[in-house]
Amino acid sequence: MSSTRGNPAAVDELKGEGDTSADPPAIWTFIVLDSASFAVFFAVFMAERLAQPALFDASSRLLDVRLGLTNTLILITSSWLVALAVAAGRRGDLRRLRAGLLGGILVGSAFAVLKLIEYITKLAGGITPQTNDFFGYYFCLTGIHFVHYLAGMIVLLVLLARARKSQAVDPELMGWAVSGGIFWHLIDLLWVFLFPLLYLLGRVK
Repeated sequence: MSSTRGNPAAVDELKGEGDTSADPPAIWTFIVLDSASFAVFFAVFMAERLAQPALFDASSRLLDVRLGLTNTLILITSSWLVALAVAAGRRGDLRRLRAGLLGGILVGSAFAVLKLIEYITKLAGGITPQTNDFFGYYFCLTGIHFVHYLAGMIVLLVLLARARKSQAVDPELMGWAVSGGIFWHLIDLLWVFLFPLLYLLGRVK
């Protein structure tokens, strides 16, 4: 199977020299707007937490920190594997690009399993979005993040399918890989903020 490995001209092209397809300005616009939206959500949550500290602290202690921490490590690891995939693509290494994407998907899928277990456990225990304000925010914020996560998984699956069909890492595939990788990193970053806000603040004194 052919690839761009050993072809300096092709690798230079993938790095963006003489071609703008590897530069994804559109995804950065989305990232900025989406991050700004979450910043507003976080600010509203913190304002409500300051207004009801006892309720939010007590409710936070009902969350399983082990599940939250494990999911944090899962997303960080998955994001790292996707970053390795993109780096391999920039070198023209199609095989490692495919392997990195597959690894990111497999590791990332564990996030959904643990998150669904957590949701089911809470609902089975009678905790719903209507229980109190904290859990209203908990289900809302983690639910919005979960929708982002599902979209990100679909993006990674599409990228992997495109990579498997490709005979070489061309600029178009690289542009899609960079954009998809950036979006996946956003999902990781948002959870890194959500984990301490929801799981840890009520326990730290």
